[in-house]
Parts: sequence; structure tokens; C-alpha cells
Amino acid sequence: MADAILARLSQAKALLVGAGGLGSPAALGLAAAGVGTLGLVDGDVVDLSNLQRQVLYRTSEVGRPKVEVAAARLGRLHPELKLVTYRERLTAGNARELFRAYDVVLDGSDNFPTRYLCNDAAVLERKPVVHGSIFRYDGQLSVFYPGRGPCYRCLFPAPPPPGAVPSCAEAGVLGVLPGLVGSLMAVEAIKLLLDEPALIGRLVIYNSLAMEFSEVRLAADPHCPVCGQRPTVTELMDYEAFCGLAPGGEVRP
Repeated sequence: MADAILARLSQAKALLVGAGGLGSPAALGLAAAGVGTLGLVDGDVVDLSNLQRQVLYRTSEVGRPKVEVAAARLGRLHPELKLVTYRERLTAGNARELFRAYDVVLDGSDNFPTRYLCNDAAVLERKPVVHGSIFRYDGQLSVFYPGRGPCYRCLFPAPPPPGAVPSCAEAGVLGVLPGLVGSLMAVEAIKLLLDEPALIGRLVIYNSLAMEFSEVRLAADPHCPVCGQRPTVTELMDYEAFCGLAPGGEVRP
């Protein structure tokens, strides 16, 4: 059984959007599990202020491209791993082509524009997305699989307007929280790659202060602008970058 699982994972391809707080533990988990091909999309460099949660990097690597450092570290963990690095941000111009080459996408981004772009590209390319998000002491996790359950826009049809949310620096996050949520993202990605039941149609919410997990059942929205019966979002677009709390205080990535 173990050999069969390893053989299947060795042929699998996973794409990580974001190699930061969520992407770091997710990438480590996927590499250690034996996933054959791992793509990393991130245009940023290692920053000292992020090291409390971005566990792939060290102080000596500050200023270097994150995908370059991550690839070297993951390659030492799993020498047979095929690493494909994209030192760029995800855009409307490259998202569909990138997604097309992989079996599953893990969205470890920290802003609304990339969340919506990931969702829309995944729906158009019929690819499952493992969604993880964090805010201060809380984390969220779900799987959005076109044709099998709701998508991100079924929950939140459109992003809030620019300026309606605080910046990531203002919001802050408990440094160890991404380690937990990112690891759970890797678990869900592996389950998808092995055709095991995944977190489709369910949103798990983790409150680290209360040490409580709760769950919300999700349903596909027939009026969803991208996956509904009469979609109005048929092409990708780029939004102005921002992240944090949505109007009303709901936790959104």
C-alpha cells in the first residue's frame, strides 16, 4: 500500500501560489511526502520581518529571491523532487497557463486580488484549489473544486473596494499559526492527489486563542458570477492589491 501511494505521489504535480507563511510549511509537507513536481510562484525576496512565520528562510538569506532559497532547501529534503520556480507574481496574464500544468493548486497568498485570481483561473481550468488563510489568531481552510462543490466566489462574490481593509502589517498574525494551517493545506492537497475525500463544501475555522475548530457547510451558488448557471466572469482580471478584514469584520484572507 505504501509503495503504491508513493508511486502515485511521485507522478503528481502541485503548484504553490505564495512561498511565505502558508507556502513554507505546505511546501515542506509536500516535498517530504514525495510529491514528484512542485511549482513555486512568488516574486518577493526574503524579508527579515517575515521570518517569524516563513520557516523556509534564514536571516542570512534576507534579500534573496524566496523561490530560489525555497527550491534549494526543498531539493535537499527530497533530492528527486522536480522543482519549477516562477519568480513572478500571479497575474491575469499567466494564471491559466500556470494552472494548466498542475494537478492541484495551493493558494497560500495573503491578499484579496490573488485569492480571486486563483479562484477564477481554477474554475476556468477546472483545477482544485486548496484554500488557506490566516488573520491574527484565526485560520481558515477549505477546498474549492470546480464541478464538485462551491468556489470562493460562491462565498464572497466580489472583493471589497480598495481602502476598505487594513494592510497586512496593520492586521498582524500569530507567527506559529501559518505552520498549522499550511500543514493542513498539504494534507488536503495530498488527499486530492490520491483521490481521497477532501474538504470540499466545508470551511474549517480554527481559533487558536480558544483552541477550537469549527466547521461551516458550504453550498454552490447557482448565481455565482464565475461558476454559476449564467457566469459573468469569463475572463481573468487583476485587482488592486490589498488584504485584511472585510467590511463588517468578517475574517477573510
